[in-house]
Amino acid sequence: MYPRLKNFINFALSCILFVQCQSKLPDVKEGDILFQSSTSKQAKAIELATHSGFSHVGVVLKKDGKLMVFEAVGPVKFTPIDKWIRHGKGGRYVVMRLKNQPNDSVFIKMEAAVPTFEGKNYDSYFDWSDNEMYCSELVWKIYKTAGIELCPLKKFKDYDFSNPFVRAKLNERFGNDIPLNEDIVSPEDLSKSALLREAGEK
Repeated sequence: MYPRLKNFINFALSCILFVQCQSKLPDVKEGDILFQSSTSKQAKAIELATHSGFSHVGVVLKKDGKLMVFEAVGPVKFTPIDKWIRHGKGGRYVVMRLKNQPNDSVFIKMEAAVPTFEGKNYDSYFDWSDNEMYCSELVWKIYKTAGIELCPLKKFKDYDFSNPFVRAKLNERFGNDIPLNEDIVSPEDLSKSALLREAGEK
């Protein structure tokens, strides 16, 4: 009797925890852009240089009929939404969505572009070519394939390199050959897009 009761209680608790975990997932739609502060080694430098609380971003697309986060994290891949959230600091995130909901043709074009990017290596040097991808570059270019330019591109030199930590990271990565005139887009730039609105956060 007691073992059965114990098993029942454990089962009930598991169900409650499962429902609670599910309820914590954001209510997202295809095309939504998710922002977070990642735990990667370069996250702090990105946030300092761009004056932002964001260092990582991904876009919500369908894979096999299921909404997932398409992200450049080495390699470019789909990640379950709950797993993506857990990779951020404190499980915090912000969801941003197009102010004007596009028709289905936009998402069809974005999904069709997935094979162009999926599997590419992460671009640690922030080159604007399509050979490798960093997170905000991927999101910008996925939207561009559907004819939507989320925000103007910047130049590498437009960011703030005055912090000693940022300068140390740049020296570690580039030495004396920093690509100051390279086109670039950051998570912060995307978050400031005039085309987007905040649709949720945690």
